[in-house]
Amino acid sequence: MTLREYLSDRLNRLLLQIICAAAAAFFLRATGTQSGVLLILFLALLLVFTSVQLTDFFRQRARLAELTSILTGLDQKYLFAECLPPSRSLYERRLLNLTRQAGTAMTGAVSDAQAAQREYREYVERWVHEIKTPITAARLICRNLDGDTRRRLTYELGQIEAHVERALFYARAESPERDCIIRQTDLGAIVAQAIETHRTLLIQSNVRVETNGLDGSVYTDEKWAVFIVGQLLQNAARYRRDSPAVTISARSLGRQIQLTVADNGIGIPDHELPRVFNRGFTGSNGRARNQTGNSTGMGLYLCKKMAGFLDLGLNITSHEGVGTTITLTFPAKENLTKL
Repeated sequence: MTLREYLSDRLNRLLLQIICAAAAAFFLRATGTQSGVLLILFLALLLVFTSVQLTDFFRQRARLAELTSILTGLDQKYLFAECLPPSRSLYERRLLNLTRQAGTAMTGAVSDAQAAQREYREYVERWVHEIKTPITAARLICRNLDGDTRRRLTYELGQIEAHVERALFYARAESPERDCIIRQTDLGAIVAQAIETHRTLLIQSNVRVETNGLDGSVYTDEKWAVFIVGQLLQNAARYRRDSPAVTISARSLGRQIQLTVADNGIGIPDHELPRVFNRGFTGSNGRARNQTGNSTGMGLYLCKKMAGFLDLGLNITSHEGVGTTITLTFPAKENLTKL
């Protein structure tokens, strides 16, 4: 708090005091008090008034600095009201009591919301595991069907599995620390697992996948990394052109590993690139695909969110009508904050 802010806050009070002092001086002068006496009284009053105001200013500024220091030192800011020193006035004591009551109510509301969110997450995880059973049964039934019908149903079941998996990871992304284990993992195994998971979609979309230089290892969570690469493969298959191809390659950047997933698909318009990681954003190409129910706008959003927790660098470049390139930069072991 500055002196200017202090005086501005008390402007009305100061004006009232000045008016009262002027009225008293006028009264004393009207009753015959000499000018010299009035001057002495004015100087004495000015000295007392200035001293009181400055003392109050420095006292309040020191108090605010003390409270700011306490708040800054707290990891859990909502405990501020519980960590305050004793109040110095009745007004401050009553005000802080109200603040504590409000803080207690807020803490209770947050706890209830977290409990509800936790229950929802657990329900989604149970539902995902339960829904896999009828999906597996449907796949087994498909084996008894003729070729064309089997391929079509297998494709649709693969789409269902992709949406189910996305729902599971969306729930897990709210509390990633509970499900994430970062350790040294073979990069080639991550890519191979992602390709195998989406093999049906890639085959039926006639997408050719080429890999290069995936013999290194990275520090990440294998399940989450497979999900991210899988989402990129799904996008490449959905937003394809004639003779679709995806090239997955890796290169070393010192102690970091950079994985590149490049396709020759329809690409993304330049004005939409800054928004592709936004939740629910589908863009013009995605809205066109939505007519067949293929685009939700959640894939890249989840990739960005998970990459942030895994300390992965995630960058995208694209040219409409040419293709899209997404680069994942895996951090060095010593740079990880969650290992």
